[in-house]
Amino acid sequence: MSRRSTRYGMAALVAAVALLLAGCGGGGGGGARLTAPPPGNQDINPHDPATLRDGGDLRLPLDYLPTNYNYSQIDGHDEPTHEVMSALMPRAFKDAPDGGVVPDTDFVTSAEVTSTAPQVVHYHINDRAVWSDGRPITWEDFAAQATALTGHNPAYLIGDRTGYQDIATVERGATDKDVVVTFARTFSEWQSLFYPLYPKETNSDPAAFNTGWASSPQITAGPFKVGTLDQTAKTLTLVRNERWWGERPRLSRVIFAVTDRNALADRLANNEIDLYEIGSSVDLFRRAQTIPGVQIREATPKQFSQITFNGSPGAVLSEEKVRQAIASGINRQEIAQKLIGSIVPKVVPMGNHIYPFGAKDYRDNSDVLPYDQAAANRDLDALGWARPAAGGVRAKGGKQLSLRLVIPAGNPISDAISKVLLNQLAQVGVQVVIDAEPTGQFFSDFVNTGNFDLAVYQYVSSSAAFANSMNVYQEPKGTDLGINFGRVYDPRIGPLYAQGFAELDDAKRADIGNQLDRVIWAEVHDIPLYPATGAWAVRAGVANFGAKGLGDWDYVHAGFTQ
Repeated sequence: MSRRSTRYGMAALVAAVALLLAGCGGGGGGGARLTAPPPGNQDINPHDPATLRDGGDLRLPLDYLPTNYNYSQIDGHDEPTHEVMSALMPRAFKDAPDGGVVPDTDFVTSAEVTSTAPQVVHYHINDRAVWSDGRPITWEDFAAQATALTGHNPAYLIGDRTGYQDIATVERGATDKDVVVTFARTFSEWQSLFYPLYPKETNSDPAAFNTGWASSPQITAGPFKVGTLDQTAKTLTLVRNERWWGERPRLSRVIFAVTDRNALADRLANNEIDLYEIGSSVDLFRRAQTIPGVQIREATPKQFSQITFNGSPGAVLSEEKVRQAIASGINRQEIAQKLIGSIVPKVVPMGNHIYPFGAKDYRDNSDVLPYDQAAANRDLDALGWARPAAGGVRAKGGKQLSLRLVIPAGNPISDAISKVLLNQLAQVGVQVVIDAEPTGQFFSDFVNTGNFDLAVYQYVSSSAAFANSMNVYQEPKGTDLGINFGRVYDPRIGPLYAQGFAELDDAKRADIGNQLDRVIWAEVHDIPLYPATGAWAVRAGVANFGAKGLGDWDYVHAGFTQ
């Protein structure tokens, strides 16, 4: 697996967990702060699309151009690809601002479970929906994708097979626009499937699947289509799709431009882009406050920062009680306040591994493992990690309790977190050695291989809580880790995931999810720190776009005020 696919390979906003570096910038400082947004909102300057200007170019920064525009393929299963392809490809459901999902009726006018034993889902594809080559979107496109993503044919290098592996058959219904999906095993989060949908020409051939989209998008079906792709200038320009059957987009073009994060504020100030994500960067926040005609918009997003513990056999943190004692010495409120307190007042630490902050099923389960420095000291004493009378680093059997914290070099956010953590754990006699490694090797050579004791990076939650997180907390079996890089596993986890996938009642499934979260807190796989700020600097005239929170961007209704 390539570095990129390992680092971002599970970055689907619906189907999996993403591993992203914490944002750029520095913590601390004062100045004006944001008003904490209510959970489950979007801050997008909402306007009736009919009142917006007809036309205009929305210019969006991008970390890099996708290396594969097939989001289902392992090298394309990352966040930049998702951003680009969401304007180009159909999907059965889309993420809603409240953390749930809603049908994307431009593509699927109805979708419902018609049987539970076995589980059967009927979709009706919009009768007018066509691919960019003019061919109607039909049940055959669903069938080809389901077959390709089961994982049965190893020639398909897929990014995630969750849910697809549970499908028994995909058949034609009453018409070519009717799709009947029958599951071999109940899959409760079925709405996460076919997000996005690719044409059968891609999914019916492994070569087309793996490499056919490597240089550019091929057959698409969104409100926009590809206009020009300039590899030299690192820009991708989308134009209105003349075959689009839905509501006419207000924008004439969407232009993605690769932009170094250090240049974001300058490019916005120079009228070269229309927005940028502030994230945890106080510098970008302050710069945004000084740029004329720019607003700061905020909605709590899916991302959260966390610390992964390495509990693999032979590691210093392999014993659960040691992990629990050390976790008790970590003051997450202090870390959150120091990192984003200058941006978000009354910042609240992240309290759930499974559900995004602000989602209706989110519960703060951190009471399982509360911050208690005195308890941390007592427990480490009881575990035989003795502290010298004069203080200093604990030791046991002649070995010091020293933890190597791996972070990406040149990342001020990770650097700030690590320094606070160093000071906190020193107070309970634990030495933290900070190891800043090149960004390009951070995941491939260190996190993925278990070459760390502690590691700091971000997760991205989604509306499909079980499908999104399963491979993070799955049981490691030889080299099959999923993305459980901490190699920590409690035997209660597998059965709870199985229960969740089999439970079609949303409320009951949420109870299972929160039971699962409490087990994850207890096993100390990772310690969630704080939700990302969700803050964006956006040109004031941009409407129906900006801080999307838990939902998806809407490229059809986005535009500019008159």
